[in-house]
Amino acid sequence: MREFEIKNADLAQGGRHRIDWAELEMPVLRQVMTRFAKERPLAGLRVSACLHVTAETANLMRTLQAGGADVVICASNPLSTQDDVAASLVVHDEIPVYAIKGEDNATYYKHLTAALDFKPKMTMDDGADLVSLDSGVCDQGRGQRDLL
Repeated sequence: MREFEIKNADLAQGGRHRIDWAELEMPVLRQVMTRFAKERPLAGLRVSACLHVTAETANLMRTLQAGGADVVICASNPLSTQDDVAASLVVHDEIPVYAIKGEDNATYYKHLTAALDFKPKMTMDDGADLVSLDSGVCDQGRGQRDLL
């Protein structure tokens, strides 16, 4: 298991119930997941996502993983993070998560940095904090780096 930072892994079972319930309401994504699991079109692709860590997003991450992608996720908004969902992704799906509900600013930027340290070939970014940090636009930025 790779590194991760979540509130409490013991919350995982509750998160699994929430993820499974959300999946029932996402039939198109479920079909994509089934197809991706067979075809593996994303094999070898490294993806860092900075998104709301919710049950719905967890299903997106699981779909990308089913397609062969190697994914990590950090929170785009610490106030919307569902700690049980984050725990389930780590425990049940072995997806590294860097997200804690209510995390402070320093922890938030530490988590963004962890997602970039993954050296993704592709990013998914709700709010552009990950991209801003990577490009050096953000005052917490590390300067530009080669993603390839």
